[in-house]
Amino acid sequence: MSLISKDLVAASTTPLILSILLDEGESYGYAIIASVRELSNGVIRWTDGMLYPVLHRLENHGLVKSTWRLSDEGRRRKYYRLTAEGHRALERERLQWLRVHSTLERAWAKHGV
Repeated sequence: MSLISKDLVAASTTPLILSILLDEGESYGYAIIASVRELSNGVIRWTDGMLYPVLHRLENHGLVKSTWRLSDEGRRRKYYRLTAEGHRALERERLQWLRVHSTLERAWAKHGV
């Protein structure tokens, strides 16, 4: 299993978080980290120290909203969900990544890669 560069992992955080929240409806930090690990088959492994600054930035930009609630185990957890602007941002992110992906496919196909 090869590692993914830190630059590529960093670039993918916003679309991954927004996609997970779209799929889950809402989620909390540890569950988002676990979802990324599962979706990437263990290739992408985020830490709390990487995730929470991104979640705070997304919240400051109005893309996600958070609420504190008690978990089933009685622990306080901060749950995040997409806002209407977050839905629009996810669509923009999706289109950008699809363009990059198709460009890379064409570039590699030219050289039989």
